[in-house]
Amino acid sequence: MVQFNLLPDVKLQYVKAQRTKYLLALISLVVSAASITVLLFAFLTVNVVQKKSLSDLNKDISKYSTQLKSVKDLDKILTVQNQLSTLSSLHDQKPVTSRLFGYITQLTPAKANLAQLNMDFTTNTMTIGGTADSLDTVSVYTDTLKRTTYTTQTNSTAVAAFSNVVLSSFTRGDKNAGFTITCSFDPIIFNTKDAVTLTVPKTSQSDLSNVFGEGN
Repeated sequence: MVQFNLLPDVKLQYVKAQRTKYLLALISLVVSAASITVLLFAFLTVNVVQKKSLSDLNKDISKYSTQLKSVKDLDKILTVQNQLSTLSSLHDQKPVTSRLFGYITQLTPAKANLAQLNMDFTTNTMTIGGTADSLDTVSVYTDTLKRTTYTTQTNSTAVAAFSNVVLSSFTRGDKNAGFTITCSFDPIIFNTKDAVTLTVPKTSQSDLSNVFGEGN
């Protein structure tokens, strides 16, 4: 059986154009419907869902605010809580005074006896008083304080531990010499955040027996 295409070329092109037109119209309709759906969803979300959420949150805020206001002495409770929250930072700032005995043991010459030690952690100053077998020992003690350095775990560079070291007073007796030394100390040597290693000159031959001993 033989078939003949009796439609002219112009007619065929017209049919194809119509099909393309219908296809584009269908696609446009689908895209428009999808866009309208997204727009409606966004509108409902903003104007319905979010408004309801905000309304619920406002109700919760009002509810809990009322409950808090009904708590007796709320201001005092909050003040105490704020003070408790600062305890950790205050503890970190507190000087480690327990290191003092070890430092003094290292620094004090064997022939010197301490009778007085005053520390001021506000001004970072120290006053040392006692007796020694001679003024030479007192001079060694003063020089030891001037030359003592320290390092920390985070800083290996040697830094002077004491400054403004002054032999503020001294007396000379038949058997011994009395002295008072004042100086400033670097607060880092008592800092709780880092371990400190004190490096004392070898001229100081100290031991435990002469720390806060009785003068001769």
